[in-house]
Order: sequence, then structure tokens, then C-alpha cells
Amino acid sequence: MPPGEDVTGFEEVPTGRFHVEGGLRGRTARGVIVNSAFQVGFSALGLVQRFAVAAFLTVSEFGIWGLVLSTLITLSFLKQIGISDKYIQQDEADQELAFQKAFTLEFVYTLCFCVVIALVLPLYALAYGRPEILVPSLVLALALLGTVLQTPTWIFYRRMQFGRQRLLEGINPVVGTAVMVSLAASGAGYWSLVIGMLAGNYAAGIATMIASPYRLAFRLDRGALREYVGFSWPVLAAGGSGLLIVQGTLLISNYAIGLAGVGALALAASLLTYTQRVDQLIARSIYPAICAVRERRRVMFEVFTKSNRLAIMWGLPFGLSMLLFAPDLVHFVLGERWQPAVPVLQTMGLLVGIGQIGVSWRLFYQASGNTRPLAVSAAVALVAFLFVTAPLIFVLGLTGFLIGMSVTFVGDLLVRAYYLRALFADFQPLHHLLRGIAPSLPAVAAVLLARLAYQGETTFDVALAEFLLYVGVTIIATIAFERSLLRELIGYLRGGRSRPGGIFVESSEELAA
Repeated sequence: MPPGEDVTGFEEVPTGRFHVEGGLRGRTARGVIVNSAFQVGFSALGLVQRFAVAAFLTVSEFGIWGLVLSTLITLSFLKQIGISDKYIQQDEADQELAFQKAFTLEFVYTLCFCVVIALVLPLYALAYGRPEILVPSLVLALALLGTVLQTPTWIFYRRMQFGRQRLLEGINPVVGTAVMVSLAASGAGYWSLVIGMLAGNYAAGIATMIASPYRLAFRLDRGALREYVGFSWPVLAAGGSGLLIVQGTLLISNYAIGLAGVGALALAASLLTYTQRVDQLIARSIYPAICAVRERRRVMFEVFTKSNRLAIMWGLPFGLSMLLFAPDLVHFVLGERWQPAVPVLQTMGLLVGIGQIGVSWRLFYQASGNTRPLAVSAAVALVAFLFVTAPLIFVLGLTGFLIGMSVTFVGDLLVRAYYLRALFADFQPLHHLLRGIAPSLPAVAAVLLARLAYQGETTFDVALAEFLLYVGVTIIATIAFERSLLRELIGYLRGGRSRPGGIFVESSEELAA
């Protein structure tokens, strides 16, 4: 296929960017809505998957899985070094060649990393004093090679063919959930999670490789290597910091509070995993458009504010729901053996909910080509862990972990506000905080008032009625507070055009203005 030609309906411009029939603005805004609805379902499936499997596993078995899952978190942190982000940002004339360069770097890095992981896994098992995690962790490491086969999804992502991208990515959670729940119900224990994750990754990888519009080939280029390294080292540093925090938390908790405590942390981590997946969908759905307008700060700021409101629209009510209903979830669904996890679920729910405010800030710095603030943010989190969280876990156990996480969360918000103000002169942190919290307050107040009015025993029917009240008031309040944004997005979804000055630019001509 000649450079610049795109048989999928995109017309590439000389810079390597493209304009989309109907306008980049409308395409991107519709993509945020359609992709969000599409992927939120799969993310919710993943959350249900965790709780469904937990119903078949003991707390100790889930604790073993928590230790095994730390290996997966290790892989994901250090593997996400920004190669895909740099590929989206590049403007080469020959896009097939550009993809092959990025694919080569991804393959080489992943292969080297698999070798390193195989060498250090015995040290992890020795450090935890849990030799039983070695074999499932080695098997789980094989899933990493399956992710390399999914590299062609980057092509659809850059072209903003979100439907095809999400469909291919959705194979993983569907296949994985089916395998996990089936094996867990048959008594496979934590192996159901390991095998299910492996099956989901390779099923998605094989399907993506078949669907790739470009030929998978190796193209090692020194110039591309230097460019990618310059972009990626801060991302790698940030991933390394996250790795130390996660591994340190699990290692210390394993000895300080035992497997039951680790199981509670692993269950709470499912909340963070769920919110991160949805956050990445909402924010990163617009990443190609952000790259296209990265020289126009006014447009970038509008993209940030409206995408931020979308993230808060679902994320904060979800987090607050865990604060209100975690005791009911444990009592009526998971069982009383999970009672120690209640304060962990409540605190983590509150933190990840409020944490939706400005959550996509890193994405805008990556689009601008400046990834160093990511390393600074990670360094602040690492310092908070070493000097606050780690000592408190030894002294106070799970309570110390929650206090430390709260301190880390406040530090992250301050760093986030500083860099957003540096990037956008019009950014007002307090305004964004108050605007983000306001739509959720009526729903919380309604539930609390209902509980004050009802003094009887909390049965399953009562808990369900309170939850439905919370959902209903949340929907009404969100429509009341965000009706203008919702009206604009619905217009895009129906194929209409935005008013001038809306979310995104209309065409390549406006990009060049």
C-alpha cells in the first residue's frame, strides 16, 4: 500500500496525520461516547469476574492470587514504556514502515523482559516465603508474549477506528471471564484465574494478528530507537516507581498482616483496576486527536475539561457507591469471611472516586512530547510510600496502609494541580474539584437521609432499594448539572455538527490554521 493511502476511508495528509469524513471533532466526540459505552461493559465484566471467582475461592486462595497478580502488575508497569504512545504521535510518511519499527521495538523489549522475569521470579517466591506462587507466576508470564500479538490494535487506534480496536480488545475479557468462572466453579482454585488470563490474552492476540492491515515485520532503526528512548525513559521510571510501591506493599503486608490481609488488598485492587481501565478508555480515546492539536493550547484545554467531566461523571459516583454499600456487598454477596475488607473497599472507593478529577493530565503531557513530569509524579508517590505507607503498615496493619494511601493520594493531587496549571494558564484546581463533587452530593445525601428515616434491620431488599435510590438520584443530578455537555455529546452521537469552538477541530484545514 503506497504511503499516505488508506483503504479504510481515512485520507492521510502530508504530515502523517489524517482528517476524517464528517470532521475530526465529531468523529472523536462520538468515539468517546461509543467507546466508553463499549469498554465500560467489558470493564464491568472484569469486576464481576473478580467477585464471582471470589465467591468460589477461600480468602487464603485469593491471597495467593493476590501475590501472583503482583507479578502481572510488575509486567504491566514495566512493559508500558510509551512505545504505543510514541507511535501514535509520530508523523512519518510511510505508516506501514513506522508501525513495523514500533512493532520491532515492542517485540525486542518484551522478549528481553520475559527472560528477566523468568530469572527473578524465584527471588520473588523466596522473598515472599511462598514457593507455591512460582509455577503459576511463570505460566502467567507467558501471557506477556500474547500482548505482542495485539500490537496491530495501535494501527486502528491511530486511525481512530475505535469500533474495530475495541472489538478486538474485547476478546480478552470475554474469553478470560468464561474460562475463569468455569474453572473456579469446578474447583480449580487460583489456577482458574491464571489459565483464564492466559487464554484471554492469546485469543485476542491471534485474532488481532489476523485482522492487522499491515504486515508484521522486523525493522530495527537506530534513529527510531533514540527517538523512542527519549520519549520512554520517564514513562519507564514512572513504571518502576509504581512497581516498587506495589511489590513493597504486598511484601510487607505478607509478613505484617498475613494472607487474609493480602486477599483484602487484592480485592480492593480490583476497584483500582476497574477504574483505571475505564479512565484509559475515556481519556485515551481522544489521544490521537490531542496529538493532532498539541500546538493549540486553547483547544487542548477544552478537550481536557470536557473529557475530565466525562470521567468524573461515572467515576466519582462509582467510588462513593463503594463507600456507602461495601458493607452490604460483603454481607449479602461475598460472605462474612470478607468482613476485614470492608474498610479497605470503602477507603479505596473514596480515593479512586475523587481521583477522577484531572486524572488524564499525564496524557496531555505525553501528547506534547514532554514526559518528564510523569517521572516527577512517580517519585513523589515513591517517597510517600517509603516514609509514610511502609512504616505505617508495620505499625498499624491495614489501617496503616489506608492512611498511607490517603497521604499518597493527596500528594498526587497536588502534583497534578501544579502541572496542569503549568500547561493550562486557565486551570483552576478548586473550581474543578467543587464542580466534580457537586453532582454526587444529592445522591449521597438521599441515601443517608433514607437510612436515618429507616431504623429497622437492613435486609437485602432494603439494601437494594437504597442502591437503586442512589443510582436514580445520581442520574437525575448528573443530567441537571451536565445537561449542556450531554446535549452536545448526544448531538455528535446522532451525527450532528458542533457549534464553533466545541470540543475538537473540524478538519485538517483547521489543524493547519
